[in-house]
Amino acid sequence: MNKPNMSLMRNPMPTQDPLVRARNFDEVALGYTEETAIDEAMRCLNCKNTPCVEGCPVKIHIPEFIAKIKEGDFEGAYQIITKSSSLPAVCGRVCPQESQCESKCVRGIKGESVGIGRLERFVADWHNTFCTEEPIRPEANGHKVAIVGSGPSGLTCAGDLAKKGYAVTVYEALHTAGGVLVYGIPEFRLPKAIVAKEVETLKKLGVEIETNVVIGKTLTVDELFDMGYEAIFIGSGAGLPNFMGIPGESLKGVYSANEFLTRSNLMKAYLENPETPIMKGGKVAVVGGGNVAMDAARTALRLGAEKVYIVYRRSMEELPARREEVEHAEEEGIEFRLLCNPTEIIGYNNPEDPRDPKNGFVTGMKCVRMELGEPDAKGRRRPVEIPDSEFEIDVNTVIMSIGTSPNPLIKSTTEGLEVNARGGIIVNEDGLTSRNSVYAGGDAVTGAATVISAMGAGKTAAKAIDEALCK
Repeated sequence: MNKPNMSLMRNPMPTQDPLVRARNFDEVALGYTEETAIDEAMRCLNCKNTPCVEGCPVKIHIPEFIAKIKEGDFEGAYQIITKSSSLPAVCGRVCPQESQCESKCVRGIKGESVGIGRLERFVADWHNTFCTEEPIRPEANGHKVAIVGSGPSGLTCAGDLAKKGYAVTVYEALHTAGGVLVYGIPEFRLPKAIVAKEVETLKKLGVEIETNVVIGKTLTVDELFDMGYEAIFIGSGAGLPNFMGIPGESLKGVYSANEFLTRSNLMKAYLENPETPIMKGGKVAVVGGGNVAMDAARTALRLGAEKVYIVYRRSMEELPARREEVEHAEEEGIEFRLLCNPTEIIGYNNPEDPRDPKNGFVTGMKCVRMELGEPDAKGRRRPVEIPDSEFEIDVNTVIMSIGTSPNPLIKSTTEGLEVNARGGIIVNEDGLTSRNSVYAGGDAVTGAATVISAMGAGKTAAKAIDEALCK
């Protein structure tokens, strides 16, 4: 048995060199070796009250899977994780462990917490590389459930129900399953082969996936019930982008982060002769400070931008993106223009020749400087404009990353489905909506949030559906 590792510091994650990775779409983090994973696992104290589990939205049995790693039983560790999570290779990469399970780790009191996310990723990757056994398909229980959307909440709900013998069909609007995991998160953070592998595992459990089906247009919720489904889970995400409402947002070269990332990630606009156009090169400003803003900025850099700015109206301390993503962006040369707020996007115009093809393209962005005032309702200090502080940034592409809202299509085509002022579907603690046997979760309810919180909502709804149908 290996000796406990009482180092205050966790094992570092090896990464690609910043100057190299800034020009390719290969995964940045390279993963732990078996030796490193065991060494990191030996830092776990196996606390009896398991505070880390309480910090996990899907309640993975963290000390138990780490104990298996200590023994070198990596497949055993994987089986423990998959009792709670249907997407371990995804969660190990994109879940904000530092604010959830790892924030509760006792080792974090006097040093760094155990690298729980890194260990989860290692275990999932080890399984996907070395395990050839097919998952056991459960015996059918005779009940049918429809899932709307194949993002993290939908896939989690589908997986949990399939394991209990339900006939589950997932309806996805796009041509590829995975939702935000494939259209929103770049390849260098989450390789699409990883998502495809997780989806394939669910298919082997019996989950059917129908792509190119827009619920609310191709089929309605009422028509799904007519097809024999006894319950429906809506996990359609929050794909409606928000804009600032400032002059110039309709110029060519202004994107929502959603559109920009979808064109790159899902439609492969990074190829030399892509089927979908996208602005490449030049100078790019990304407005916003969340994980999506970091993804958009780092994608723009890899698409050939000579300069990329993050424009954010608060300071670095208030920046909501994960620290790891911010550090990676800084290492790659992205410049942070903090305490700045755009007021206008400037465009090229040649009044002497209205046919000039350059007409309507972005040439710059006006901003004002900000300072932090009193805290707002969420406790963050409110940014206040500094008078007479206007300045311009020389850019030819602007990407707006200031949040998204749930798409109103399902609400507008489903009678009796109540939503809140932000367009989020209203649910109770079990995920049940105002419509009988219709459940919802993830970004369709909360607005844009984390992958793991969406998975938690899918898990909650699956439990409630099972209890309702198998009383």
